[in-house]
Amino acid sequence: MQLDQIFKIEFINANLLAKTKIEALTELVNTIIQGGLKLNPSSIIEILQQRENLGSTGIGDGVAIPHGKIPELDDLIVAFGRSMEGVPYDSIDGKPVHLFFLLLSPENSAGQHLKVLAKISKMLKVANFRKMLLKAKTQSDLYKIIIDQENTCILS
Repeated sequence: MQLDQIFKIEFINANLLAKTKIEALTELVNTIIQGGLKLNPSSIIEILQQRENLGSTGIGDGVAIPHGKIPELDDLIVAFGRSMEGVPYDSIDGKPVHLFFLLLSPENSAGQHLKVLAKISKMLKVANFRKMLLKAKTQSDLYKIIIDQENTCILS
């Protein structure tokens, strides 16, 4: 599954203002609701918090990939958020998170969910990709960088 099928420019928040993990999750969820997703934001946030209670989705290098399975969802959704200041997130390396990829999946999509998580993780291992995301000026620049990186990872 290609990211451009499940990731829209409207699902990008280039300037998260969150100071805490819960604020970051709330802002990310609000971004997809404002981008057109018709679901209850508080139930999504609760599912994401339950996942975080199992272990932080902060994977290090200033990156987190919060994710959850949403019963009412029909298709996978990816959103992106960037915090210039960084958010304390209980990451495995103890560093604040600047780059967030939110993945929401229908309950019955374990295979696709894992494939998209793996793809995003692979993309984020590239230090230059993370730097470009931090330096991007606009929402459309961020979208292009993410889609271009996916295509680069497919070829490598």
